[in-house]
Amino acid sequence: MTSKTGIQESQGRPVAVFDYDGTCIEGQSGQLIATWLMRNGYLSRYSVVGLLWWGIRYKLHLPFRQERARELIFRDLGKLTPEEVEQIMITFHDEVLLPRYRKRAIEEIARRREEGCLTLLVSATFETIAREAAKYLGVDGYAATSMEKDEQGHFTGRVQGAVTEGRAKVNTATELARTCSQGCPCYIEYAYGDHHSDVELLSTAKHPFAVSPGPTLRKMARRRSWPILDWKQGVLLAARS
Repeated sequence: MTSKTGIQESQGRPVAVFDYDGTCIEGQSGQLIATWLMRNGYLSRYSVVGLLWWGIRYKLHLPFRQERARELIFRDLGKLTPEEVEQIMITFHDEVLLPRYRKRAIEEIARRREEGCLTLLVSATFETIAREAAKYLGVDGYAATSMEKDEQGHFTGRVQGAVTEGRAKVNTATELARTCSQGCPCYIEYAYGDHHSDVELLSTAKHPFAVSPGPTLRKMARRRSWPILDWKQGVLLAARS
C-alpha cells in the first residue's frame, strides 16, 4: 500500500506528527508568552501595540506576516543575553505552559510510541519552548521556529528561515523524520492539529485528526470526513485547581 506521502508503507517506519498549540496544550503559546512578557515588563509599549494589532488580523483571517509577532518579541528580548532569553523561555514554559498540557495528548503520544511510531512535535512556537515541550511529552524529535543570531551569538530580532507553519510544517516534519530515522524510509501515518493552518500537514497523513478544532478546521474536517477529537477535557490545569 502507498501512503499519501508516496512511500511504500511496508518499506518505511510510521510517523506520528503532533502540533503543539491548541493540540498538546490548552491555548496558544504565542499569545500566552506575549501576555506573560508584557506583565513581567519585558516588552515595550510599541511591541505591545504591534502584537495586539497582529492578533486582531490573525483572528479575523486578514492578511498578516507570520514573522511579525516573533520579530516584535525578539526586538525587545534581543537586548538581553542569549542565556537570559533562554532562561526566560524555560521559566515561561514551567510556570505557564506546564499546567496546560492535555492528558489525552500525552496518552496519545505514549500510545503511538508503543505501536512503534516515530513521534514528532512540529510547531510554530519558539525553539526553546518546543525543546522543553518535547522533553515533557517524550517525543522522539521536535522542530519549531528559530530566531536568527549574529556572529557574536546575539539575537538579531529576525526569524531564521521560515516560521514552522502551513506548508513549512509539512516540509519540516518530513525532513525531521528523515533525520530522526537516520535516513531510513518513513511515512506520516498520523497527524494531529487544531487550526486551519494545519490542513496541509493533516492532508499528508494516512490518519489525520482534527483536535478540538476551531470553526474553520472543523468545517474542513467534516467535509473531508476526518475524525474530530475533543481533548479539552482532562487538561492538567483542571486537575491541579
